[in-house]
Amino acid sequence: MSSKQNSVVIIGSGLGGLMCGAILSKKGYKITVLEKNPQFGGCLQSYKHDGGIFDTGVHYIGGLGDGQNLNKIFTYLNLFSKLKIERLDMDHFDLFSFGDSPVEYGYSQTYERFIDTLSSAFPSERKGIETYCDRMKEVCRRFSLYNLESGDFMDKMDLLNINAKETIDSCVNDPFLKDLLAGNNKLYAGVPDKTPFYIHALILNSYIESSWRIVGGGSQIANGLASIIRENGGEVITRAKVQKLHCDLGVAKRVTCADGREFIADIFISNLHPATTISITQTDVFRKAYINRIESLENTIGAFILNVVFKEGQFPLKNYNIYHHEHPDLVWDAVNYKKEEWPNCFALFNTTSGNGFSLSASIMTYQRMEELSPWYNSFNTVFEPGERGEGYKEFKEVCAEKLFNLVEKKFPGFKSTVKSYHTITPLTYRDYTGTPQGSLYGVLRDYREPLKTFIPARTRIPNLLLTGQNLNVHGVLGVALSSLTTCGEIVGIDSLLNEIRNA
Repeated sequence: MSSKQNSVVIIGSGLGGLMCGAILSKKGYKITVLEKNPQFGGCLQSYKHDGGIFDTGVHYIGGLGDGQNLNKIFTYLNLFSKLKIERLDMDHFDLFSFGDSPVEYGYSQTYERFIDTLSSAFPSERKGIETYCDRMKEVCRRFSLYNLESGDFMDKMDLLNINAKETIDSCVNDPFLKDLLAGNNKLYAGVPDKTPFYIHALILNSYIESSWRIVGGGSQIANGLASIIRENGGEVITRAKVQKLHCDLGVAKRVTCADGREFIADIFISNLHPATTISITQTDVFRKAYINRIESLENTIGAFILNVVFKEGQFPLKNYNIYHHEHPDLVWDAVNYKKEEWPNCFALFNTTSGNGFSLSASIMTYQRMEELSPWYNSFNTVFEPGERGEGYKEFKEVCAEKLFNLVEKKFPGFKSTVKSYHTITPLTYRDYTGTPQGSLYGVLRDYREPLKTFIPARTRIPNLLLTGQNLNVHGVLGVALSSLTTCGEIVGIDSLLNEIRNA
């Protein structure tokens, strides 16, 4: 793209949109970010409720250690000066438990510790655990962008069609260990017969290298990126819902917002789900086959989240995340839960309070959108939905009570430590983030059809690019890397990566 094209409109202010805006603003482009909600940030947002601070999507981050990939990106953007972070427990950043068993298993930071910790629990499996780690590291080595190097997507096709569960299972013999090695697959909503191994490897590797919590909420990332955009003369405009992207002779020209405002630019970047991007684009340039492929893509499952505020000094701070399953098989099978057995697993993420006790926590379990079919046609633009009627409130209360009961099995007396709580459903995320079906992580990757679920940043409209969690890998690191791909289409990927590596 010509360097003379220097005005960029970005639709959506999730991490992908804001990071593209920050990078391009540093490169001299005039940035305008349009966000439909009253607050920018998408799933980066944090909010306060009854004294507790809650993240909407970012509960912990990997790869922020010295010399690691996300560290280099944040250093390039000078984001560390805008964040307060703390490292999770080195011995177990994630802790796993199953059923009524008092035995707990941890994932340690650094591969040496990770192998030693699991080998101490499964001494006969040390070689298999080492093999498993080697397989993950090999995948990460082969993904050039993961290492901030440019490369050809097609040179790793052989890695894209490898199944995660089968690969993990092939490394070790112990049936329980096979499940344990996939214990935190809620980070990608793993489906046993679909999820590729590269998704598992790229995500888990970053946490093994280093795991961090943002003290005070992930909104610090959003605020930091927005401040970079503004410092470089750009704008982040909220309450600006884009309804139409207008094209002329196959080229994007302007967007129209719901309130009638129009924004003209040389380049447009959509941080929306690709299907949503197509739906707002007024053009016939997209081939019918492409539209059908995008609209037929399966999305990952949604979540029910119970956000609790603790009574002061009641719940000891745990500097790690807790994953609990009623049975080891549920590590993979929970995503296909039976309604009468819901909930059968949860993940608990703490926040700090400064006195050795948790101030608040988010408790997540899977929930399918079909559970909320009676309210599917309702819509709320504010984060806390309050206008869906008494039936919806009652449904959430029943769900909350069931999830409390499961957590009580792990932590007897847990509910007595809670001062207040509120709940979030897939409907909340659908309305809040614009993700179809309230999906946790956007498009579900399928190792059997890797190219079907591969969505390039470029579109057939030459000045319309895509970014966000649907392109490559989700999560803070995955979206950051996707943002580099998008920006690389504009400024050149080699020079951009070189600047980041040398920052």
